[in-house]
Amino acid sequence: MNQQFAFSRIGYVYVPTTQIDESIAWYIENLEFKLMDKFQDRGSNLAVLHHPHKNSIALLLVETTNRNPLEITRNGNPFPIMALNCPNIEYTYNLLKDKGINVEELKTLGAGEAKYFYFRDNEGNLLEGAWSIWDPQDEIKEDFIKQQNSYEL
Repeated sequence: MNQQFAFSRIGYVYVPTTQIDESIAWYIENLEFKLMDKFQDRGSNLAVLHHPHKNSIALLLVETTNRNPLEITRNGNPFPIMALNCPNIEYTYNLLKDKGINVEELKTLGAGEAKYFYFRDNEGNLLEGAWSIWDPQDEIKEDFIKQQNSYEL
Protein backbone atom coordinates (compact mmCIF):
# COMPACT_ATOMS: atom_id res chain seq x y z
CA MET A 1 0.00 0.00 0.00
CA ASN A 2 1.39 3.38 -1.03
CA GLN A 3 0.53 5.99 1.57
CA GLN A 4 0.59 9.64 0.57
CA PHE A 5 1.99 12.25 2.97
CA ALA A 6 1.80 16.02 2.69
CA PHE A 7 5.30 16.30 4.22
CA SER A 8 7.95 13.59 4.65
CA ARG A 9 10.82 15.26 6.57
CA ILE A 10 12.57 18.54 7.36
CA GLY A 11 14.39 19.54 4.18
CA TYR A 12 16.88 22.15 5.36
CA VAL A 13 17.55 24.77 8.01
CA TYR A 14 18.17 28.46 7.31
CA VAL A 15 20.83 30.33 9.30
CA PRO A 16 21.47 34.06 8.72
CA THR A 17 24.88 35.61 8.17
CA THR A 18 26.09 39.08 7.26
CA GLN A 19 29.41 37.66 5.98
CA ILE A 20 28.66 34.57 3.93
CA ASP A 21 32.23 33.72 2.91
CA GLU A 22 33.48 33.95 6.50
CA SER A 23 30.53 31.86 7.70
CA ILE A 24 31.10 29.20 5.04
CA ALA A 25 34.73 28.93 6.11
CA TRP A 26 33.74 28.81 9.81
CA TYR A 27 31.20 26.00 9.33
CA ILE A 28 33.65 23.99 7.19
CA GLU A 29 36.62 24.44 9.53
CA ASN A 30 34.83 24.06 12.85
CA LEU A 31 31.72 21.95 12.24
CA GLU A 32 32.98 19.72 9.39
CA PHE A 33 30.36 20.76 6.86
CA LYS A 34 31.01 20.41 3.14
CA LEU A 35 30.06 23.24 0.77
CA MET A 36 27.76 21.87 -1.94
CA ASP A 37 26.80 25.10 -3.71
CA LYS A 38 26.77 28.88 -3.41
CA PHE A 39 24.42 31.02 -5.51
CA GLN A 40 22.36 34.20 -5.73
CA ASP A 41 18.71 33.98 -4.69
CA ARG A 42 16.23 36.81 -4.23
CA GLY A 43 18.87 39.49 -3.88
CA SER A 44 21.54 37.83 -1.75
CA ASN A 45 23.86 34.84 -1.61
CA LEU A 46 22.92 31.43 -0.25
CA ALA A 47 25.29 28.59 0.57
CA VAL A 48 24.21 24.96 0.80
CA LEU A 49 26.26 22.88 3.26
CA HIS A 50 26.01 19.16 4.03
CA HIS A 51 27.22 16.78 6.70
CA PRO A 52 28.50 13.26 5.89
CA HIS A 53 25.34 11.28 6.71
CA LYS A 54 23.51 10.15 3.60
CA ASN A 55 20.15 11.50 4.80
CA SER A 56 21.34 14.54 6.76
CA ILE A 57 19.41 17.80 6.62
CA ALA A 58 21.10 20.56 4.61
CA LEU A 59 22.16 23.82 6.23
CA LEU A 60 21.52 26.93 4.14
CA LEU A 61 23.47 30.03 5.10
CA VAL A 62 21.45 33.05 4.02
CA GLU A 63 23.34 36.30 3.51
CA THR A 64 21.53 39.35 4.86
CA THR A 65 22.41 42.95 5.62
CA ASN A 66 20.42 42.71 8.87
CA ARG A 67 22.61 41.44 11.70
CA ASN A 68 20.19 39.62 13.97
CA PRO A 69 21.73 36.42 15.42
CA LEU A 70 19.16 33.73 16.12
CA GLU A 71 18.30 32.07 19.39
CA ILE A 72 15.06 31.02 21.00
CA THR A 73 14.08 32.32 24.42
CA ARG A 74 12.88 29.42 26.57
CA ASN A 75 11.52 30.37 29.98
CA GLY A 76 13.64 33.52 29.90
CA ASN A 77 16.89 31.74 28.92
CA PRO A 78 18.67 31.48 25.56
CA PHE A 79 17.92 28.24 23.68
CA PRO A 80 19.60 27.07 20.44
CA ILE A 81 18.11 27.30 16.96
CA MET A 82 19.36 23.83 16.02
CA ALA A 83 21.17 20.84 17.45
CA LEU A 84 24.00 19.05 15.65
CA ASN A 85 24.40 15.36 16.44
CA CYS A 86 27.80 14.30 17.76
CA PRO A 87 28.69 10.58 17.53
CA ASN A 88 31.29 11.17 20.29
CA ILE A 89 30.22 14.30 22.16
CA GLU A 90 33.27 14.45 24.45
CA TYR A 91 35.56 14.44 21.38
CA THR A 92 33.50 17.19 19.70
CA TYR A 93 33.33 19.29 22.87
CA ASN A 94 37.12 19.16 23.35
CA LEU A 95 37.75 19.76 19.63
CA LEU A 96 35.74 22.99 19.65
CA LYS A 97 37.35 24.13 22.92
CA ASP A 98 40.82 23.47 21.44
CA LYS A 99 39.86 25.61 18.44
CA GLY A 100 39.11 28.50 20.80
CA ILE A 101 35.35 28.38 20.41
CA ASN A 102 33.54 29.42 23.57
CA VAL A 103 31.53 26.32 24.50
CA GLU A 104 29.28 26.20 27.53
CA GLU A 105 29.47 23.36 30.04
CA LEU A 106 28.84 19.82 28.78
CA LYS A 107 25.63 18.67 30.50
CA THR A 108 24.15 15.21 31.00
CA LEU A 109 20.44 14.42 31.08
CA GLY A 110 18.82 11.60 33.02
CA ALA A 111 21.10 8.67 33.78
CA GLY A 112 23.38 9.51 30.86
CA GLU A 113 20.90 8.90 28.03
CA ALA A 114 21.69 12.30 26.51
CA LYS A 115 24.40 14.96 26.63
CA TYR A 116 24.59 18.44 25.16
CA PHE A 117 26.43 21.76 25.13
CA TYR A 118 25.73 25.19 23.66
CA PHE A 119 28.02 27.39 21.56
CA ARG A 120 27.73 30.23 19.04
CA ASP A 121 28.82 30.41 15.43
CA ASN A 122 30.91 33.27 14.03
CA GLU A 123 27.77 35.44 13.68
CA GLY A 124 26.41 34.75 17.17
CA ASN A 125 23.70 32.20 16.26
CA LEU A 126 23.18 29.86 19.23
CA LEU A 127 23.82 26.18 18.37
CA GLU A 128 23.85 22.93 20.30
CA GLY A 129 26.11 19.91 20.13
CA ALA A 130 24.03 16.91 21.15
CA TRP A 131 24.25 13.17 21.67
CA SER A 132 21.66 10.66 22.86
CA ILE A 133 21.05 6.94 22.87
CA TRP A 134 18.13 7.63 20.49
CA ASP A 135 20.18 9.29 17.72
CA PRO A 136 19.46 7.74 14.32
CA GLN A 137 22.16 5.74 12.57
CA ASP A 138 22.80 6.49 8.92
CA GLU A 139 25.19 5.66 6.10
CA ILE A 140 28.03 8.02 5.17
CA LYS A 141 27.87 9.63 1.71
CA GLU A 142 30.38 7.99 -0.64
CA ASP A 143 31.70 11.29 -2.00
CA PHE A 144 32.06 12.97 1.39
CA ILE A 145 35.76 13.39 2.05
CA LYS A 146 36.65 16.06 4.61
CA GLN A 147 40.13 16.74 3.18
CA GLN A 148 38.67 17.31 -0.28
CA ASN A 149 36.45 20.14 0.95
CA SER A 150 38.16 23.42 0.23
CA TYR A 151 36.12 26.55 -0.17
CA GLU A 152 36.54 27.86 -3.71
CA LEU A 153 33.04 28.77 -4.92
